[in-house]
Amino acid sequence: MKQIQWYPGHMAKTKKEVKEKIKLVDVVLELLDARIPFSSQNPVIKELIGNKPRVILLNKADLSDPVELDKWVSYFEGKGATTLKINSLNGMGVDKIQGVLKIILKDQRAKEISRGRKERAIRAMILGIPNVGKSTLINSLASKKKLIAQDRPGVTRRTQYIRVGQDFELLDTPGILWPKFDNKDVAFKLAITGAIKDNILPRDDVVIFGFKYLYKNYLKRFEDRYSIKVDIENILEIYENIGIKRGCLLPGKKIDYERVNELFLYDFRHQKFGRITLDKVANYV
Repeated sequence: MKQIQWYPGHMAKTKKEVKEKIKLVDVVLELLDARIPFSSQNPVIKELIGNKPRVILLNKADLSDPVELDKWVSYFEGKGATTLKINSLNGMGVDKIQGVLKIILKDQRAKEISRGRKERAIRAMILGIPNVGKSTLINSLASKKKLIAQDRPGVTRRTQYIRVGQDFELLDTPGILWPKFDNKDVAFKLAITGAIKDNILPRDDVVIFGFKYLYKNYLKRFEDRYSIKVDIENILEIYENIGIKRGCLLPGKKIDYERVNELFLYDFRHQKFGRITLDKVANYV
C-alpha cells in the first residue's frame, strides 16, 4: 500500500492553534476510540501537550471487547495516565470526568489560592482524531446541544470555548490526524471505524480487511451474522454468500458488490458483530 497523505488545511491550522492555546488550559482530555486505542492515538498530541496533565477517555467503550478494554485501562494507567471508560452518546461514565479533574488538579488549584488568586473554573482542552466523539461528549457534559455532532469525520472546523456549569470550561478543537499513514493496519482500522472519510482508501480493501480480521478474531460472530460459512481463501465467495443471503443483487441475480460493502461497513460500525476491539494490548507492549 502506498503511503497515504491526509492533512487538510484546517488540521494544520488546528495544530498551530493548539500549540498557542495549550498554555491557557489546566488539563488535556485525550479522547480515544475504545475499539482502536492505539490506532486512534495521534502521536502528534503528545508533542503538543508537553507536560500538561492529561486524562485519557476511552470513548465508545460499550462497542469494545470488555476484556481487551480493561487491559487498555491497565496499560495506560501503568504509564501514569488517568483513564476512564465512557460513552459520550449515552452518557456512560461522563459524570465521573469533572470529579477526576478536581482530584488531579487539587494541588495546583490550592497553590493558586494560596497565592491570593480567586478560585476559577477548570479549563480543559479536548483533543482527538476526527469522528471520535468530541462534540457529542461536550453536549453530554453540558446536558444540552451546544455543538453539531455527526457520525462522520471533519464536522468541527474551529477551536471554541464551551462553558459547562459554573466550574468547568472546555476548549473544543477540530479532529487532528497526523500528516501521513505509514502503517497500513492503522490506516485500515481508522477507515473501518469511520475515523477517516470513506473515499480515502479503496472501499473493497477496507471491507476485505474487515473480513480477515473477523475471520481471525471473531469467526463465529461473522458466520452467525450472515448465516454463512467463511472460507477466507476465497474472498469472492464471501461476497457472493453475503450478497445472496441479504439480497444484495443486481438484475439477473448478479451480486451487487458495492451494496455488500455498504452493508458490511454499516454492520461493523453499528455493533452487529458484537463488541469488538481491533487493537490488542499484547501487540503493543
